[in-house]
Amino acid sequence: MLPEFDLLRPQTLSEALALLAEQAPEVMPLAGGTNVMVELRDGHPCPRRLMDVSKLRELRGIRRDNGRVAPNDGRVVPNDGRVVPNDIVIGGGTTMTELLAHPLIAEQSLPLKQAAAELGNPLVRNRATVAGNLVNASPAADTAPPLIALGAEVELTSKTGTRRVPLDEFMVGVNKTLIQPDELLTALRWPAPPARSAAGFYKIGLRKADACSVINAAVMVVWDENGHCQQARIAIGAAAPRPVRAREAEAALVGQPLKADVIAEAAHWAAQATRPIDDIRGTAAYRRRMAEVIVRRLLTQIASQV
Repeated sequence: MLPEFDLLRPQTLSEALALLAEQAPEVMPLAGGTNVMVELRDGHPCPRRLMDVSKLRELRGIRRDNGRVAPNDGRVVPNDGRVVPNDIVIGGGTTMTELLAHPLIAEQSLPLKQAAAELGNPLVRNRATVAGNLVNASPAADTAPPLIALGAEVELTSKTGTRRVPLDEFMVGVNKTLIQPDELLTALRWPAPPARSAAGFYKIGLRKADACSVINAAVMVVWDENGHCQQARIAIGAAAPRPVRAREAEAALVGQPLKADVIAEAAHWAAQATRPIDDIRGTAAYRRRMAEVIVRRLLTQIASQV
C-alpha cells in the first residue's frame, strides 16, 4: 500500500518551476514513476508532496538544435545564453519508447537506442523517462553510459534560469546527483557525431530482458582519414558507485590505429578504471573481467567500420 501524499499537477513548466521554488525540498517531481512508485511501495521515506510533470509538453521531444543554451561552466544564467550549433536535444520527459521510435536517435545516437531497447520491458519503456533514469542515479542506469560516451550534458532548470552540467559529472554517487531541490532536468544535449565515427552499447544481465545490469558499457570513437583514433569516450556502468569514464583507456586509443593490440590495451585500462562490488547479481572479479571483455568487443566492432 502506498503512503499518503499530496499530488500537484502543474500545467506548464513555468508553473512547475514556481512550485519547486516555493515548496522545495518538500516536493518531489514524478514522471513515469517506474522508480519512485516502487520505492514508496517498499516503504522508502515519502515526500509530503509529489508533483506530476509527465504531461508537460516542454519536457518532451527529440530534435536537432542550434538554439540558445547556457554556458558549460555550471553558472545559473537566463535562458538566452550562447549559441551552440548542431546539437541533438531530447527533453527530459522523453520515454524509452519514444527514443526507440525516433529516426534521429537510430541514425545519430545508436548506443542510446541500444540501451533503451534493453531497459525494463515494453510496459516500463512506455513510462520510464530519460530524466528519471538519470536523476535516480543508479550505478546500473542503462542510459548513462551511452549518453556519457556521446558527450551529453544535462540542462538543469530552475525558476531563475538554466545551467548545463556534463553528464559524467552529474551523477556523484549511489542515488546522488548535482541537481538542486528547486531544479528539473529539462533536457539533454550532445554534439551530433561526425561522419567518421561509430559507437555502441553492450549490457550483461542475468536474463535476456527486464533485468538490471550486472555490467554495461558504451564506447564512441572518432577517427581521421588515415584510420587513426582522434577521440574516444568509454563509459562503464554497474562497476562503481557511479558510471565510470575510463579516461586512461581513451588515452591509449588516441593517435593509434584500431588494431588488436591497441584495442586489448585499451580494454585492459577500461577494466582497471572500475571499482566493482560483490552483490546478488555478480562478483567484483566477474564485473571487472566482463568490463574488459565487452569494451574489447565494442572496440573490435567499431574497428570493422573504419
